[in-house]
Amino acid sequence: MKVGICLPYMKAGLTRDDYLQWFKRVDEGPFHSVSCGERVHGPTFDMRVLLAAAAACTSKVMITPTLYVLPMHSAVQVAKEVASLDILSGGRVQHVCVGYGGRDKDYAALEAPFKGRYGRMDTQVETLRQVWNQQEVIPGAGVIGPAPTQPGGPKLLAGALGPKSIARCAQWADGLYAWSGNGEQAELANAFSMADEAWQAAGRDSKPYRLGGFWCTLADNGPQRLYDYVYEYLAIAGPEIATMMAESVHRSSEDAVLEALDNAEAAGCEELFLVPATADLSEVDRLGDLLLRRG
Repeated sequence: MKVGICLPYMKAGLTRDDYLQWFKRVDEGPFHSVSCGERVHGPTFDMRVLLAAAAACTSKVMITPTLYVLPMHSAVQVAKEVASLDILSGGRVQHVCVGYGGRDKDYAALEAPFKGRYGRMDTQVETLRQVWNQQEVIPGAGVIGPAPTQPGGPKLLAGALGPKSIARCAQWADGLYAWSGNGEQAELANAFSMADEAWQAAGRDSKPYRLGGFWCTLADNGPQRLYDYVYEYLAIAGPEIATMMAESVHRSSEDAVLEALDNAEAAGCEELFLVPATADLSEVDRLGDLLLRRG
């Protein structure tokens, strides 16, 4: 199982030097890939800019957006951004995760309609591949570049949770990004099982790529900082849900993180993203050391 790490895009006050050190430590470590998610509200950094910086400042790790909330954006613009990122990284954008998102206020801030996002994304995926295959979108206007390094562009992974969403994505996705906040084997295995069934029902002749992720920390005062991170991340859902989820996550020791890694591998993850709760450089160093000892 390949293991990557998510950049600390949710933290306020980070500087150029902070990120340069993160990029250096991650690229020197045993990590397969680096990722970043997308949120509009809050102190979050822009996913595209941050991953472009990571692509320019690293040479080894794969660069993976996790994920584009595709219906908030122009599909043509996303296709152009991803192809540019792929070229700037030297062909290290192998997968791009896309999802519907559930934050209506993020949609509103970008002046994008929240309603109809499911159907809209089906069409947008077609546009992404049309652009990446260098086919005209507007007849007579010419192709839209740049052309990605891989013919047809990166593989698209669906960030979907429920059976209906997974079944819908099975029509076009190359794999599934399954999430389990506490790295539970049953949650991940269930998601991959739904994906296998959906792919088969859709008549697909390939198996879905299996990417997973969970929250963790090996920073000092880890349990409290993990709780605070998850609560803040889910505060938009209300205090009851945020408290419930924050209390359910406990991957804040070496043994607990190792158990979650074993869970993910047993569930069938081909690749996994560790999502640290802090921006401490110790997260990169300690998680990297743990991965080296795990082998």
